[in-house]
Amino acid sequence: MSPVQTTKMTNWRWWICGLLFVATTVNYLDRQVLSLTAKEFIYPDFHWTDEDYGNITAYFSIFYAICMLFAGKFVDWMGTKKGYLWAIGVWSFGACIHAGTAVATQYIHGLDSLDAMRAVEEGSSAAIAIASTGVWLFLVCRAILGLGEAGNFPAAIKVTAEYFPKKDRAYATSIFNAGASVGALAAPLMIPPLAKAFGWEMAFIIIGALGFVWMGFFVKWYDKPEKSSKVNKAELLYIHQDDETEDTKKEEDVKEEKQIPFLQCFGYKQTWAFIVGKFFTDGVWWFFLFWAPGYFQDVYGYKASSGTGMLLIMTLYAIVTFLSIYICKLPTYFVDKKGMNPYAGRMLAMMFIAFIPLVCVAAQPLGAYSAWWPAVIIGLVGAGHQAWSANIFSTVGDMFPKSAIATVTGIGGMAGGVGSFLINKGSGQLFTFAEEQGAAFTFLGFEGKPAGYMIVFCICAIAYLLAWCIMKTLVPKYKPIILD
Repeated sequence: MSPVQTTKMTNWRWWICGLLFVATTVNYLDRQVLSLTAKEFIYPDFHWTDEDYGNITAYFSIFYAICMLFAGKFVDWMGTKKGYLWAIGVWSFGACIHAGTAVATQYIHGLDSLDAMRAVEEGSSAAIAIASTGVWLFLVCRAILGLGEAGNFPAAIKVTAEYFPKKDRAYATSIFNAGASVGALAAPLMIPPLAKAFGWEMAFIIIGALGFVWMGFFVKWYDKPEKSSKVNKAELLYIHQDDETEDTKKEEDVKEEKQIPFLQCFGYKQTWAFIVGKFFTDGVWWFFLFWAPGYFQDVYGYKASSGTGMLLIMTLYAIVTFLSIYICKLPTYFVDKKGMNPYAGRMLAMMFIAFIPLVCVAAQPLGAYSAWWPAVIIGLVGAGHQAWSANIFSTVGDMFPKSAIATVTGIGGMAGGVGSFLINKGSGQLFTFAEEQGAAFTFLGFEGKPAGYMIVFCICAIAYLLAWCIMKTLVPKYKPIILD
């Protein structure tokens, strides 16, 4: 038996996965500051309506989408380490500068204090002007935030492809992707109390500064596995187990240095399958991320800073966090137990996952009995989304060489951002209109704003099955991209 075979394998790849988990947690904490402070703290200061808030979340999504289109290529060009550091540095700066929007608005309108800005008569021309200024300033901050955050998933997926064999990538992705749920789970415990105690501006600053702390750990810990002193030969062989022989591996490494031209990526059906999967489903997650706190306040009267409001959001994301990890194990079962190739096993698992969001149509009807029912149901939908997201990201690693993974991930992220723009922009307009119409606006037995939420819930319910059917049509079988 060779020394390599008898050497105990290190597990540094899981430490790196943990680092990705923390980055994703911080990423989603930064996104949640706005949604958890908007209704209770920021709306009154800037005289916003749901349409104003919807515009901010929608245009953030489109900024993010545009940046995602190039972020992957940037990470591939810059290298994983430098690219990731640039990304988190920019988004942390963007998160912090939200705190200056109120002071800037006061200065622009010649007001002495935040109290004076808040005291302006609702519906007056001055209030409308303040609301408009606030929206534009927040959009600038969100644009910078989106510019940086766009690099998180392309870089993280690239790290996963570097540190894990194909059969483990969906599970590793599900672990770091669970940071989205943990960030959202921790957010209601951290952000409303911070906003209540120190003002919503300090909530943005404190949460935004966490990214700068993460950068120090990443600089110290991250290197490619071939260069890392923490990875021994046994672990390196495990990471590269998809390579048939050492000679084949060397040949593949040479091929992987070749870059796929950006526009050429759009010539592959595999790219379009990923685009479709992200376009139809990312908006579901972002809708609940941005609107769930407002939903519980609008429909059930529970503010984000109230005890019940915090518990509802925590329950929702606790379900997402823990259940999604178990659902993500489905592909491993199909691959290891049923002998399917990774792509076939992943697509079969995604078919089952696509049925989970159908429960979304029951959220509003059951909400008539208790707000806890929608919290649980939205949590189930979110868990299904996170499992879907982990697997759809891994299809890129299944199909494309490592040199193109971040680029294709960025293209798909762009499509997801466009989908999110549409659902958030539409929701803001729909909810404002439904509130104005009151009992005159009905849908499936609901009136006013609850009817508006019911419409969006129905859209969310069918999004995944529609996406899966199109993906399966585009790429019915495993067909990796081979570079000549």
